[in-house]
Amino acid sequence: MAKQTWKPGNMLYPLPAVMVSVTDGEGNDNIITVAWAGTVCTNPPMVSISVRPSRFSYDMICKTKEFVLNLTTEELAYATDYCGVRSGRDVDKFQELHLTKEKADHVKAPMIGESPVNIECKVKKIEKLGSHHMFLAEVVAVHADEAYMDKNNKFQLNQSKLMVYSHGEYLGLGKKLGTFGYSVKKGKKRAKTRNR
Repeated sequence: MAKQTWKPGNMLYPLPAVMVSVTDGEGNDNIITVAWAGTVCTNPPMVSISVRPSRFSYDMICKTKEFVLNLTTEELAYATDYCGVRSGRDVDKFQELHLTKEKADHVKAPMIGESPVNIECKVKKIEKLGSHHMFLAEVVAVHADEAYMDKNNKFQLNQSKLMVYSHGEYLGLGKKLGTFGYSVKKGKKRAKTRNR
């Protein structure tokens, strides 16, 4: 298989497209869509988001050192895109999109009620890397929608039709291909790798 060589760039896809809700602590709230987000550490639980300093939400996060990560679903695709291309300087995104503000337990930033999972975060460090600054944050609480709890009280997150961002497109996650560790379970046949 022939491959082209391109200049260095961010081609790590797909990524979670999360809606990050923020506040300035003075009654002004906003939502920014972030695709540069990820898991950093298990203990303590930590995440990261990277934001351009020119974005309206950037100063709010710097001021309060708090935000909420709200996972997105296929149903939230329009809102996710809108919050990424429209500025909070010009429009109240909660009002415009009819999104529900819910009070968080440990941070002042509101949660988005329509999201299946809301992750409350407190910033521990800001890394000024270049075009984007990375906020390293500790997770202080997670809220999970009870609608996705099964009869055994197990959270079925994948039933919420989560959405990802890949190379300029929003995609549904599609079908399950396996579970963690399935490749080494006894009695399972190894899948053949395509010949090159």
